[in-house]
Amino acid sequence: MKQFQAPATTATTRAPRFQARVARLLSQADVRIGGDRPWDLQVHDPALYARLLSQGSLGLGEGYMDGQWDAVSLDRFLTRLLAARLDEQVHGIGEIWDALRARLFNAQTLRGSRKVGEQHYDLGNDLYAAMLGQRLVYSCGYWRNADTLDAAQEAKLDLVCRKLGLRPGMRVLDIGCGWGEALKFAAQRYGVSGVGVTISREQAEYARQLCAGLPIQIALQDYRTVEGPFDAVLSIGMFEHVGVKNYRTYFQTVRRVLSEQGLFLLHSIGTNVSQNRTDPWIARYIFPNSMLPSPVQVTQALEGQFVIEDWHNFGTDYDRTLQAWRSNIEAAWSRLSARYDERFRRMWRFYLAASMATFRSRRSQLWQLVLSPRGVVGGYIAPR
Repeated sequence: MKQFQAPATTATTRAPRFQARVARLLSQADVRIGGDRPWDLQVHDPALYARLLSQGSLGLGEGYMDGQWDAVSLDRFLTRLLAARLDEQVHGIGEIWDALRARLFNAQTLRGSRKVGEQHYDLGNDLYAAMLGQRLVYSCGYWRNADTLDAAQEAKLDLVCRKLGLRPGMRVLDIGCGWGEALKFAAQRYGVSGVGVTISREQAEYARQLCAGLPIQIALQDYRTVEGPFDAVLSIGMFEHVGVKNYRTYFQTVRRVLSEQGLFLLHSIGTNVSQNRTDPWIARYIFPNSMLPSPVQVTQALEGQFVIEDWHNFGTDYDRTLQAWRSNIEAAWSRLSARYDERFRRMWRFYLAASMATFRSRRSQLWQLVLSPRGVVGGYIAPR
């Protein structure tokens, strides 16, 4: 009796077609499979091709984490993909549900907003201390007159204080205060007192120790529950976690606690096109329930609440900041905890490289807005 022979699996029969399709897509970005240039794709597992076509950016990031592919220069490879807008041509099926869910539900409720603190900011202060430099400032540095990361971060903090016109005796609120560096700087250099709020336990504990002896209070608290009044308000790198459904509430909260003559400085990553969700890989592994605002979303949310005194974009400085962070963390892996295993390291490398790519391709921006409740009498002169 002739033995029955099963047909070749679908994945096997389609693998060459999948590879050819991926190769055609990559050619639009001048990327070759198996090429010898730093930005070319080196595939270690042919199953990657089907994964990329079915899962989009999520498959690309997870495939890298799983060791299915490499590129000598990860950031240059990803920059070419974004510059060619290949992400707009390949969408994973899960992205359809993500988009629908973002439209229907508010992921950044009082309870939901805690998730990013638990998953990302509570990873471990040892990781961030190794990466961020002398000051634990997890946001873009200001490189206009700086040559080092530490100098760029100090310049950024001073720029914030000057834009707010801080003076001794003023009371300042820092929404999303991180590890407390901005308030410490403002208190020591400009003689202010202040309150910082964060949803990260690790950050709050560190910030309290950092600011001990200064007129600063650190609260583990959601921004929506803050009580004023304050002479000035700042928020550095926190607005990305607010969510479009809460933008109006966010600005109303700031307006409620800010004095009539006060200024509010918003420091945030932004994007060129309005969206209601973030990249699927970033959402799953780095910043859950996050999203980047567009200019339209920001201005609609603050309309009737504030006068825009200044809108400063120095997004190209973020690429240089991220490169400095990458150099620091790569030099530190060997002395960090074993819980940051090889898969975590590949995840972190992909995160930093992808972030570089978004700014290098000008898909993402870095904004500092200065807002006033009723307009500065005589006009506002913006420091630079």
